[in-house]
Amino acid sequence: MGNPRGYWMLVLHAHLPFVRHPEYKDALEERWLYEAITETYIPLLEVYERLIEEGSDFRITMSITPPLANMLADPLLQERYVHHLDLLMELSEKEIIRTMYQPELHKAAKSYQYKFKKAYDTFVNKYHKNLLLGFKKFQDLGKLEIVTCGATHGFLPLMDMYPNAVRGQVVTAVKDYERHFGRPPRGMWNGECGYYPGLENILAESDIKYFFVDTHGILHADHRPKYGVFAPMVTPNKLSYFARDIETSNSVWSADEGYPGDPNYREFYRDIGFDLDYEYIKPYIHESGLRIATGIKYHRVTSKDTPMEHKHFYDPEVAYGRTIEHGINFVYNRERQVEYLSEQMDREPCIVSMYDAELFGHWWYEGPDFIYNLLKAMHNSSIITSITPPEYMQRFPENQTATPPMCSWGYMGYNEFWLNDTNDWIYRHLHKADEKMVEITMKYKNTNDPLINRALNQAARELLLAQSSDWAFIMKTNTMVEYAQKRTRDHIGRFNKICNMVLSKKIDKKWLTETEYRDNIFPEIDFRVYG
Repeated sequence: MGNPRGYWMLVLHAHLPFVRHPEYKDALEERWLYEAITETYIPLLEVYERLIEEGSDFRITMSITPPLANMLADPLLQERYVHHLDLLMELSEKEIIRTMYQPELHKAAKSYQYKFKKAYDTFVNKYHKNLLLGFKKFQDLGKLEIVTCGATHGFLPLMDMYPNAVRGQVVTAVKDYERHFGRPPRGMWNGECGYYPGLENILAESDIKYFFVDTHGILHADHRPKYGVFAPMVTPNKLSYFARDIETSNSVWSADEGYPGDPNYREFYRDIGFDLDYEYIKPYIHESGLRIATGIKYHRVTSKDTPMEHKHFYDPEVAYGRTIEHGINFVYNRERQVEYLSEQMDREPCIVSMYDAELFGHWWYEGPDFIYNLLKAMHNSSIITSITPPEYMQRFPENQTATPPMCSWGYMGYNEFWLNDTNDWIYRHLHKADEKMVEITMKYKNTNDPLINRALNQAARELLLAQSSDWAFIMKTNTMVEYAQKRTRDHIGRFNKICNMVLSKKIDKKWLTETEYRDNIFPEIDFRVYG
């Protein structure tokens, strides 16, 4: 590779809220996980595999949040995903027959059949139903840096008045990471890139070395950044933090100027689950008969102004060709960016591109191919190379000291998305629960009673699940609002019930056992973290 003139850091944030409903046979929200496995996580593992087989060197940083890790490792969800894949494979077989005399659809139908069979092989035969084994493999090979996140993606800036609640999120996450990946995490993605001054002290207690902020986290820090967002800064207690580059963000995120808006890429919103004859599609949609997306889509973006019913047919080969061009174009633009920046800086610049992992494959179907072609092109560049945060920190141990402001990513960048008139009602309940958890922990932290121990561990799980920032996010985006409200109320309700049972010394063992099975996240949790 020689000495590159600059570095590129790809950070993929892989996260889904903890959704596990053993009480239902076909929980609609569990499909969030199954779609992400088929369209994002398996395709990303295949990209890493291909690059290694071809000898293309690469580095990627990826958060795998604790809720996602716990779902990927859960036997019930693993079995349900295999069942989900069986149905997809059966549907794709039928589609091959149905489209036999429609060449414009048949090619895509065959590509889906191939994709689902390959997903089955990867999931069942290669990784024995646990994809974490795959991600760990690439981490052990030094290609992938896996970072953790607050235990349930809690929004930490709105918990800062309860340091023990923040500690509950951080310490639980770090312990859980070790269980899955066999070593402690070095970095942390704070949920929604949320930061408040002082958070770094709690991260340092768990030996976290670095974290991420949105662009303004560095630009609006309490000292003017010498290198802008093109080098990390360090907090007074020596934690490094990296900030997002706006230019690379727009080239992928933006619906107007970003690559995913290309007319040849697959249209996300048109799906055979809505289009085809009801009796034909019925076994593959929700058991209630509700029409939902199956993941088989035959239309392309065409143009932003084209109505859904007039979208043109999708051609997988043409779309793949565009990912080659876009991957090369992305690297070309980064090379120009590096050449410009290196004239302004006395060290090699580092361009940090931060995205939700699910953007690649789920929302932008061709996204994983884009990453593959981009990294292939970058492997051949003499100007820029990919890097992980620990490698960069090793290369440049001395960085400017400054403290970021309280900030987040999302609308307006200062918590507005997670605190507004759609979701503000949840915080009085969460704050009360934080206080109660700390209080009851102080009272019982020396208990030897195994039943009280179990109950308070479950109380901690319920509190963490209630704190998930996803519920506030969903209420604001107005998507599955009833579900998000129900989850918040259910977890707070169970939390209060457990505390009352412990304090009144009347623990309902049968109910507790059922609750432990339903909300079984963090098998190794210890409620004493709140003490």
